[in-house]
Amino acid sequence: MKYQVIIPAAGQGKRMKAGKNKLLLELEGRPILIHTLEVFERDSDCEGIILAVHSDDKEALAELAVTHEITKVKNMVLGGKERQDSVYNALKSVENAEMVLVHDGARPFIAGSVIKELVKEAEIRGAAIAAAPVKDTIKKAADGVVQETIERSSLWQVQTPQAFRTQLLMDAHQRAEREGFTGTDDASLVERMGEEVGIIESDYDNIKITTPEDLYFAEAILAKRRQNN
Repeated sequence: MKYQVIIPAAGQGKRMKAGKNKLLLELEGRPILIHTLEVFERDSDCEGIILAVHSDDKEALAELAVTHEITKVKNMVLGGKERQDSVYNALKSVENAEMVLVHDGARPFIAGSVIKELVKEAEIRGAAIAAAPVKDTIKKAADGVVQETIERSSLWQVQTPQAFRTQLLMDAHQRAEREGFTGTDDASLVERMGEEVGIIESDYDNIKITTPEDLYFAEAILAKRRQNN
């Protein structure tokens, strides 16, 4: 099934301490965002990319897309105060797409096979998320004291992309706006409507580059992929 993808790219990345949009930082000579966009540029099922951007970055990002031959960027909309606002702004500009994905611009290592499975699952259920099983022991604590150890077999580390029937995601965002609700991710907006959200198992390479330390992991992933090719 064909889809369009929304990529929020308006964050200032304060935890990266780079003094600019972290998506403009380079990995092996190319901006992080370009690595991410190339995944969808290569996917024949992707019919368009909508970027939610900060006004200060719009011109630079448009130039980068041209320079790196990213042809599927259909629109750039201004981001909002919160990530949820940015996604909603971009969602309003989606046209002629039954399926929409939402993906973090700072996750350049998503596997194409996972994207395909997400779209299939969302076609059936209406919504699906990429996630990886939790590996660490998880404990619930209060006031610095452990309260209980959580059984981790049913716990998942949520990633993106998240895939949705377009109208379902629009309904969820409209309801959240009416009710003043801010979720932790787009799937949480759908969940609170009582809708099912399927899970597609992803892998641990699909990291979100958030802190300076994450850049080392990103370089290691790129090196591993070169060795495997």
